[in-house]
Amino acid sequence: MSAASLTTPRKPSARDRLLAAADELFYAEGIHTVGIDRVIERAGVAKASLYSTFGSKDELVRAYLEGRHELRRTRLLKGLERYEDPRDRVLGVFEVLDELAGTPGFRGCAFYNASAEGTPGGPVQEVSDATRAWTRGLFVELARDAGAKDPHALADQLTVLYDGASVGAKMDRPSMAPQVARDMAEILLNAATA
Repeated sequence: MSAASLTTPRKPSARDRLLAAADELFYAEGIHTVGIDRVIERAGVAKASLYSTFGSKDELVRAYLEGRHELRRTRLLKGLERYEDPRDRVLGVFEVLDELAGTPGFRGCAFYNASAEGTPGGPVQEVSDATRAWTRGLFVELARDAGAKDPHALADQLTVLYDGASVGAKMDRPSMAPQVARDMAEILLNAATA
């Protein structure tokens, strides 16, 4: 192996470039607003690369949302590592959301945004449903660990708060929605564990 090959970074694959372009454009502008030609141009690949890799725009959208799900999952789980107390972990979900909402380019929940444009039964709904199930499942686990008498009921309430905080964080600048939701979650948590 030559010294040049050790120092020259590998160019991302066509798949990776397409996903990066889709992630940037779909999240910033919307799925239906962004045509496939713009994604291809931003990725710097041939049209054939998109179709040989994903088969269709719908499947590219699916892959984009699956990537967003993995990003959410990783961000939340890593953020929750800061908290040892089970009650703090429940409330920490809203603190992680608050941190995210404060980042440049935050445009709310990718799944909510995509669902507003998606068709029933399509890839958007499938991935969004799976993501919501994961989020609700995380809240059930956290609620159970915190001693909630009915962890499923508390998880349903916390999921609604999380959804509202995500939308509020997008709509209001600067947004207090995640912090307000955290405070409301604490009231719900206190009632659920009393």
